[in-house]
Amino acid sequence: MLRVAVVGSGPSGVYTAQSLVQQSGVPGVRVDVLDRLPCPYGLVRYGVAPDHEKIKSLQQNLRAVLEDERVGFVGNVEVGERGLTPERLLELYHAVVYCVGAARDRRLGVPGEDLAGSHSATDFVSWYSAHPDAAGNGFRLDGRSAVVIGVGNVAVDVTRILARGADELRPTDVPEDALAALAASRVREVHMVGRRGPGQAKFTTKELRELGGLGSARVSVDPADLALDPSFADSSALPAVNRRNLEVVRGWAEGAAQGAGAAVRDGEAEAARSIRLRFFLRPVELLGEGGRVAAVRFERTEPDGAGGVRGTGRYEEIEAQLVLRAVGYQGVALPGLPFDQARGTVPNEAGRVLRDGAPSPGEYVAGWIKRGPTGVIGTNRPCAKETVTSLLADAAELARRPVAADPIGALRDLGHEPVAWRGWLSIERAESDLGRSLGRGRVKIPDWPGLRAAAREGTAGEG
Repeated sequence: MLRVAVVGSGPSGVYTAQSLVQQSGVPGVRVDVLDRLPCPYGLVRYGVAPDHEKIKSLQQNLRAVLEDERVGFVGNVEVGERGLTPERLLELYHAVVYCVGAARDRRLGVPGEDLAGSHSATDFVSWYSAHPDAAGNGFRLDGRSAVVIGVGNVAVDVTRILARGADELRPTDVPEDALAALAASRVREVHMVGRRGPGQAKFTTKELRELGGLGSARVSVDPADLALDPSFADSSALPAVNRRNLEVVRGWAEGAAQGAGAAVRDGEAEAARSIRLRFFLRPVELLGEGGRVAAVRFERTEPDGAGGVRGTGRYEEIEAQLVLRAVGYQGVALPGLPFDQARGTVPNEAGRVLRDGAPSPGEYVAGWIKRGPTGVIGTNRPCAKETVTSLLADAAELARRPVAADPIGALRDLGHEPVAWRGWLSIERAESDLGRSLGRGRVKIPDWPGLRAAAREGTAGEG
């Protein structure tokens, strides 16, 4: 039997497990999918916005893999500095595939970034997604204006959540504390700002259009921003998605120029929120007042003729009592594994981990920690398949090495309290019960003690 540990239960990890058990010619493969959390699905559970039900439904596909008899879910087991080391994992399994993603957001690197009220979009997403690491943090939404720095899908998500009415989020699984805070929010203006033009923005058209479909907000774009983008006049050289994005933005700009925007019924103008897309602005400083952020100072940029932008020496300020940076992710080194700091990835060749330039027997990577934070959820399928192809080519040699007969028992002997699939099903039931008690659908449990208690409830009496 070939025993494989997959570290991480998000899409890249589950697709890796699926590829392993579906490959022919390798009898007796057993895959344990390990996760630090007692819950599976990674960013599909804790990164997809609660109002994106279609994307969240991907959990059902991932679930089918984790319910395969050849696959085991092993939650509540940390790998890294405070948990299992790579060396110890190789004592338990013939091979280990690390699918740990890119856990850290990129910083702006400007003065004032650490003022109160300045946060990463990652932390904001974790809060409204009920990630247990975010429990108790909360966000002050008592200011009038928020600035979201970035023009990718994460920026679009957090902008939409800030602008969406709480009643629209009530049917989702957003945690009760976050829902209450969003219901009481005094934010009326949300500025989404990018340093380049709309032709270079990273959002996808479907997500962008959703901003214009909010009943609780209207969208505007400054036509002067768009006039700076050479592709605005002629978009023929752009990829199809960027051309579609330009058409959406063009419509909003024309509406702004005509004094239009989304229709607001009589008597609702005061309550409506506004979303303002700004381009060719680079943040240079967060300005504070009384220890909290009060505004963001931007330098106006312009195209440099080579696909980038350069500063113009002209500046403007946008009022903001809340700033969320959404400028990308970085991989984080896992103690015991080699790491390329510049790329934020584990050095590898077709998924095989390289130590001092040579493949390390039994160690593999897939997902963002392999290729960097690029692509969409589906990109993880071919990425996982490539890694699994490498692993299976090595399988005969790997299977000769003695490993633990019972890795889960060995984990318990090492002091871990693994949560199996039955424990996760118990968490699901507890979240459904919580939602019913609040007069809502299923509502996520937002804290570690609650998740662990719910998991134990489902495994009471197990040896």
